[in-house]
Amino acid sequence: MLKTKLLHPEILRVLASSGHFSQILIADGNYPFVSRSGAGATKVFLNLMPGIPKTTDVLEALLEITPFQDAVVMQIPNGEKALVHEEYRTMLPPDIEIRSLERQAFYDAVCSPLTSLVIATGETRRFANLLLTIGVVKLEQSERY
Repeated sequence: MLKTKLLHPEILRVLASSGHFSQILIADGNYPFVSRSGAGATKVFLNLMPGIPKTTDVLEALLEITPFQDAVVMQIPNGEKALVHEEYRTMLPPDIEIRSLERQAFYDAVCSPLTSLVIATGETRRFANLLLTIGVVKLEQSERY
């Protein structure tokens, strides 16, 4: 039994084997999972049905067990803001800046060899893709060697 919200064995396995600077994509239901992710990335398909789970559900679970240092979203071509990006802002630690990339640059970032995990969701909100970079666990002074 685990004492964490995140119970998915494959996601836990990949997170445990990922390190600092590894990237995790939480993808919305429109993301081209197969053609726009790195060859070495593990793909986990959680997209059960439209809206389940949402990208924010997955983010909530990941935040409980993984430190992140960077977050990137895909820009909407017409310059509008996606409301889900504001939700991410409220969920992520305040010291993490959320950057945005143009669509092709976002795809290129996801296809990097640094991307270790792509999680497909049933998210129906457009432009809800979130690329996270794993940070480091900050140890207390007494825990350092």
